[in-house]
Amino acid sequence: MTTCIKTPAGDPVSRFCFGTMQFGGKADIANSQALYEACRAVGLNFFDTADVYTDGTSETLLGGFVKAERDKVIIATKVGAEGGCSRDNILSRFDGCRQRLDMDYVDILYLHRWDANTPLEESFETLAELQQAGKIGAIGVSNYAAWQIMKAQAVAVGLGTKIDILQPMYSLVKRQAEVEMLPMAESEGFAVASYSPLGGGLLTGKYGPGDSDRNGADDKGRLVDNLMYKARYGVDWMHQAAQDLSALARDHAVDPATLAVAWVAAHSGITSPIISARSVTQLAPSLAALDYDLSDALKAQLTALTPTPAPATDRLEEV
Repeated sequence: MTTCIKTPAGDPVSRFCFGTMQFGGKADIANSQALYEACRAVGLNFFDTADVYTDGTSETLLGGFVKAERDKVIIATKVGAEGGCSRDNILSRFDGCRQRLDMDYVDILYLHRWDANTPLEESFETLAELQQAGKIGAIGVSNYAAWQIMKAQAVAVGLGTKIDILQPMYSLVKRQAEVEMLPMAESEGFAVASYSPLGGGLLTGKYGPGDSDRNGADDKGRLVDNLMYKARYGVDWMHQAAQDLSALARDHAVDPATLAVAWVAAHSGITSPIISARSVTQLAPSLAALDYDLSDALKAQLTALTPTPAPATDRLEEV
């Protein structure tokens, strides 16, 4: 997919994006820097953060890592998860982002989630002003439904700007984006940086019976110690799909995480899947997907592991 998202030096966006949600949290400073360097070593130039990640430490660390090569990387951050998308909140939150990143300019600013209590005109007029002032490049939205995106886009265009990039959830066990989001993105020219290609860690195989916990006995991962992730992925068929994925991966002598990421990346509507990890060792299988040659036959086998979501129309006889 072609996209207008480029580095300040004009280089195209890398095939994968790295999400820094764990910088300064489960990835300490040393591991965070090692992760950044591992990504750069294989050509990743797209890094994603948010004002709420590790109470701002993610932005602070990322800003330090990129300082010596700022023009060679694309930095995306997000506001609006806390406090909504009012003018005052966007401006105050974004000022905090710039201070922590130590940057005058951010390549992408996302609204982190839909705010039903603030008029879209207020939110996007504020984003347009930030663009005109040279403080942000592209505008993005995260966790919006397709109808919300198109409604927001109509407002943005009316204000002389536009949404360029979307950030939806997408994985083998979370395929809702296939119904309207991804077809819309391809039709309307949105770039897509989808998140959680490993289903919160479920698709790494570490939660299957008999599989070792790759993070150590003292840390069972988010599906065990995080209530939000337990609810999101606590569905029997999802865990069965993860076991089936692990079995298929063994048959092909490849890590299940590599297959899971490669499957997401193979979708024509995805610009850059957002991969993440807390250590370089944990990151390696996801990075391996950059060079993995996913055949059409294996892609079809992977797709068949999980239910295809129902189409948007009820006229199923015409699908």
